[in-house]
Amino acid sequence: MLVVLFHIQGITVAWEGARVILHHAVLAVDFFFMLSGFVIGYAYDDRWHRMRARDFLKLRLIRLHPLVVLGVLLGFASYLVDPFAGTAQNVPVRDLLVALALGLLLLPSPMLPNRWGDTHPFNGPCWSLLQEYIGNIAYAFALRHMRPRILGVLAVLSGAVLIGCTAMLDSIDQGSAWPSFWMAPVRLCFPFVTGLWLYRVRDRLPSIRLGWLTLTLLMTGIAAFPTVPPVAGIPLNGLFEALCVVLVFPLIVHAGSHSDAGAGMMRLCRASGRISYPIYITHFPFLYIWMNYVANEAPSTARMTGIGLALVPFLILVAWAAYKFWDEPVRRRLRIALAPRP
Repeated sequence: MLVVLFHIQGITVAWEGARVILHHAVLAVDFFFMLSGFVIGYAYDDRWHRMRARDFLKLRLIRLHPLVVLGVLLGFASYLVDPFAGTAQNVPVRDLLVALALGLLLLPSPMLPNRWGDTHPFNGPCWSLLQEYIGNIAYAFALRHMRPRILGVLAVLSGAVLIGCTAMLDSIDQGSAWPSFWMAPVRLCFPFVTGLWLYRVRDRLPSIRLGWLTLTLLMTGIAAFPTVPPVAGIPLNGLFEALCVVLVFPLIVHAGSHSDAGAGMMRLCRASGRISYPIYITHFPFLYIWMNYVANEAPSTARMTGIGLALVPFLILVAWAAYKFWDEPVRRRLRIALAPRP
């Protein structure tokens, strides 16, 4: 949800740096990678005696791909019917169909006009889902076999690479467009491996209990921390973001695994958990239209603010509908269709 709010608010203020509130909300993607590594270990580490790699990958495709397809179809529709794009999106049908076919397979496609070099031009956030798939494949064929010590060494090495690359760019907000696509696996490797390592050694580490509300406020505080300008040539912003991923996020994941939540917080967590993936994967097709409206129609500040605020409940409703009427029934039918035959 932090990423969605970041996108809405950033577009509303035309990405004017001083007016952007959630400067570091992009770190939610890196946190998701770490949480994913932990959850994958929790859910599947003890199942390999009765499961093969293809069974695991089939389960993950059933879990993730229905919403990938929906997000790409929504993005394709928004590209075709965007009333505020003018002629900027007039491209040959062949190019559209190639991008659509590759997008439905979650593969990068050639750049399309008015999509800022995105590797997935119909739904920009799909770049991170591609990395999630890569992490799952790596787990199925390699990481699941590694002892915690080897995972720890891999985490240290990939963490050093992450710090170096983020410092060089002075921002971790890279990997979604072709010029910085090389940064996508750099952002994946450390958090995903570390999440898996944290699960494997969770009982050997000191128990930290902070409470989920405290951890949520900590994550929000990190996202809202101002952009830090360079000092004496030192890229402080990039270092801040990298150190959040390398030092703070492992503590949050570990503390979260040992912390209890009250009944009210648990209900909130379950509800937000159901729509967190749907809202992430469905919000951007609508925001493409919002971006073109802001850029080309020059609306007043009051109008932009009003529409921006209205977008939040609208996108939550879209995410809920996607979960209820698409994701759940499609996954249910896929589980039945792909179940092992007696």
